[in-house]
Amino acid sequence: MRENIASAAAGLSSANPTSMLATPLTPPPYRTKVGMISLGCAKNLVDAEIMLGSVLQCGMEITSRAEDADVLVVNTCAFIDSAKEESIDSILEAHQQRGLSKRPNQKLIVSGCMSQRFSSELRELLPEVDAFVGLDQVSELGEIVQRVVTGGDDPGPSVWSDRAPATGGYNFVTPLPSYIPDYDTPRFRLTPAHSAYVKIAEGCNHPCSFCVIPQMRGKHRSRAPESVLAEVRGLVKEGVREVNLISQDTTYYGMDLWPQKAGPRQPVDSSRGPTLSALLRKIQKIEGEFWVRLLYTHPAHWSDELIETIAECGKVARYVDIPLQHIDESILRRMRRETSRDHIEKLIGKLRAGIPGVALRTTFIVGFPGETEAEFEGLLDFIGRTRFERLGIFKYSQEGGSRAAKMSNQIPARTKNARYRTAMSIQQQIAHDIAREKIGSEMKLLVDQPHIARSEADAPDVDARVVLFKTTPVGEFISRKIVGSRGYDLVA
Repeated sequence: MRENIASAAAGLSSANPTSMLATPLTPPPYRTKVGMISLGCAKNLVDAEIMLGSVLQCGMEITSRAEDADVLVVNTCAFIDSAKEESIDSILEAHQQRGLSKRPNQKLIVSGCMSQRFSSELRELLPEVDAFVGLDQVSELGEIVQRVVTGGDDPGPSVWSDRAPATGGYNFVTPLPSYIPDYDTPRFRLTPAHSAYVKIAEGCNHPCSFCVIPQMRGKHRSRAPESVLAEVRGLVKEGVREVNLISQDTTYYGMDLWPQKAGPRQPVDSSRGPTLSALLRKIQKIEGEFWVRLLYTHPAHWSDELIETIAECGKVARYVDIPLQHIDESILRRMRRETSRDHIEKLIGKLRAGIPGVALRTTFIVGFPGETEAEFEGLLDFIGRTRFERLGIFKYSQEGGSRAAKMSNQIPARTKNARYRTAMSIQQQIAHDIAREKIGSEMKLLVDQPHIARSEADAPDVDARVVLFKTTPVGEFISRKIVGSRGYDLVA
């Protein structure tokens, strides 16, 4: 997903779009204009919002036009090869465009996961970049922009870099990120007014062999429950009707705060300290009509307590995003997923029995090193029998620095592409059947656009939509009868 972040700020400069945004400092006679392009997931989007909040706090402007920016920030993703390629393309395009713009002296800053992981290498490969910013510096972008624009050598009390502009671009990236936002962190929200993401934790403790996220984002670190609750209360007060809770592993939330530290495979137990279950029960007590949606839950940390909590809390959407990655026992071990086929199948049974009407969303990886035809066929059989309401497929990406990248029997691209198409064709038919089964039912919907809404079973940006015949106020909950389907989408 590519977001032109600056477009969300069209017509806005020092305006205060959210109560979470601190009052800007007294602006100078000419205010530096900052534009941003952000790539990747919702977690990266929250980082972009915090960076722009810092920009406004320092008295600068946000512009919707890259060619008008004094400083253009490219917030990168490095999750898989295609994301890295898109990030590099965006950086090079931004550099080319500034040579054609009204501001040939425009500064170019690269932030995000790719910057965090490869800043030293990128500085050599991309000398046209004026500065690289890491994940620990997202709340300091305003101060960094000031330094890059003025060319000052003094890093100040909170901003560090290892090179002055006389010898090359700045590198503000520090190793082993430890930053996590708070409820009062300045933030410029980029989502629609009625929907927001709340990052409840950062980093990851899981050893998945295909993934390098822990190397980029550090160890799992949860926000204090009071901080999350304060942010949710503020958002609901502003009129937000959908709060999407996100982190690398949402179900591990709070376990790192226990007096006696929990291991990555320990059962979740609220009697030992903060948990996602306890957090949801407190959010349930916040006044107002809104949905709370869980994204990025790991199957290893689901508990009976969490299932009961979702079933009992009416504000928690009957929607579970639970990336499973595969079902074959041998592949799960090689992936180091800390789960087994038996655990997964029992968990799915518990979720569907314990949360009536729940919509399950998952992702699988095809073409993992050594995946045989029999193992792939077993995955297809599992998809066909389980009938997930929402499902995505990734083609395995050989990530340098990961354990899986060094494994033998890497699968050819042609085979991965064929397996991707086969798996998606099966899921497409399942999704179309499930959509048709909804015809005739009455559904509660949240309106995103005058003629577009979403059901409780649909997360923003990634799932299906409901097409409305009649124009309806944006940001409102409505109840409508489903009268048809169009592929994945419904018609009301």
